[in-house]
Amino acid sequence: MAFELMPLPYADDALDPAVSAETLSYHHGKHHQAYIDKTNAAIEGTEHADKSLQDVIAAARGSNQGLFNNSAQSWNHGFYWHSMAPDGGSPSDELKSMIDDAFGSLDELKKQLKDRGAGHFASGWVWLAEKGGKLSIEETHDGDTLADSDFNPLLTIDVWEHAYYLDHQNKRPAYLDAVVDGKLNWKFASENLARGTTWEYP
Repeated sequence: MAFELMPLPYADDALDPAVSAETLSYHHGKHHQAYIDKTNAAIEGTEHADKSLQDVIAAARGSNQGLFNNSAQSWNHGFYWHSMAPDGGSPSDELKSMIDDAFGSLDELKKQLKDRGAGHFASGWVWLAEKGGKLSIEETHDGDTLADSDFNPLLTIDVWEHAYYLDHQNKRPAYLDAVVDGKLNWKFASENLARGTTWEYP
């Protein structure tokens, strides 16, 4: 079963100016598509051909770096598109309570997400995740993922340079301000928390 490039859950220009239509055109249409294509080429005719994307990631971790990188990046990008929205709403009561317990307030969580994203060296991902009923901010480097981890990821922010360079040049903090303050999809995060299991790539 070949994987497909999932459509964006909003129009190309829906996140502008935080993330422009031009950035999404390249990031979604070129980068994400390339990861999907390379994953499909690597699993064709193998024991992985009919597995879910999460199972491919788990099987490739530590044994096939090329397949791991491309499958993990395919999943990460799908999750990232859903982690943003033109109007992400507010956290559910359950999520808001857990945010207050873990960080003191939603504003403090946003500050820490920005700080961790700005301080993350080189490429990678910053996550809001749940484990054992507790929230935390996690970081993964390069193409690594939480898709096959003990964490339940709720949101992620891509801090690879190609996620923001066309819009913000080398000013990663400006990109983080724009996304964290106005485009994080708290409805998606709340749904991930309520479900209690890791989001599945469609």
